[in-house]
Amino acid sequence: MQYSSSMVSERIRPQDFLARIPLFEGLSVQALDQIAAATTQVRSGRGSILFRQGDPCVGFHHVVYGRIKLTLRSPVGDEKVVRIISPGDSFGEALMFMGKPYIVTAQALEDSMLLHIGRDGLFSLLDSQPQLARTMIASLSQRLYKLMSDVESYSLRSGIQRVIGFLIKGDAPDEAATDITLPASKAVIASRLNLTPEHFSRILRELTEYDLIRVEGRRIIILDSARLRDYQG
Repeated sequence: MQYSSSMVSERIRPQDFLARIPLFEGLSVQALDQIAAATTQVRSGRGSILFRQGDPCVGFHHVVYGRIKLTLRSPVGDEKVVRIISPGDSFGEALMFMGKPYIVTAQALEDSMLLHIGRDGLFSLLDSQPQLARTMIASLSQRLYKLMSDVESYSLRSGIQRVIGFLIKGDAPDEAATDITLPASKAVIASRLNLTPEHFSRILRELTEYDLIRVEGRRIIILDSARLRDYQG
C-alpha cells in the first residue's frame, strides 16, 4: 500500500510501517519494537538532499510517502539517475552491511517522509533472529537480479526498446488502454533510461505519431499495448 502525506499523521508509529517491509515480514511484535527503537523518522522537502555521495552509511531508508532519486555525478558534473525510489521501497541495505560510504546522492523529488533503520539496532537483532538474516539475503539477492536486468536492458537494448519496456513494465494487458503517470520529470526519467532528454522526447513523439501512446504532460496513455510491445522503431 502506498501512502500520501495527507494519510500520515505528523507522528507515526514506526512499527505499523516496519511490519509492511518485506524484509521484516513475519517478525514478532517484540522484534519490531526492537527495530523501531533504532528507527528515526526523516522528512525531506522537495529538492532537499537526504545524503551525498561519500557520506557514511549507518543504516538504510524506507520510503513512507514521496519519491527519492539516487544519482551519480561524474568528475565534470554530469548527473546520472540510477534509481527512483517510490513509496514502499527501501535502499541502502547492501552498503550498510559492507560498512561503506554512500556511492550515490539521494534527493527528494517531492515532499517525502522516510524511516531510517539504524545499523547497530538491526545488527543486534540479527544476532538473535537468524531467520531475519536469511530474509535479508534473499531480498538483497532479488535486488541484485533486478540490477543485472537493468544493466542488460541498458547495454543490449535500443533507446526505443528501453522506453517501451519502461512504459509496459511487462504487466500491462494486451488490449485495454493503460494510464501511466511518470514518477518524475521527463529529464529524470530520460537519465534513468540512459537517454538524453531530447532523445527521450523524440521517442515519445514517434510513439505518438504511430498512435501507440498519447502524452498529456507527465501522463501517458498506452493506446495499444500489444502493438507497443511489438514495435521496433
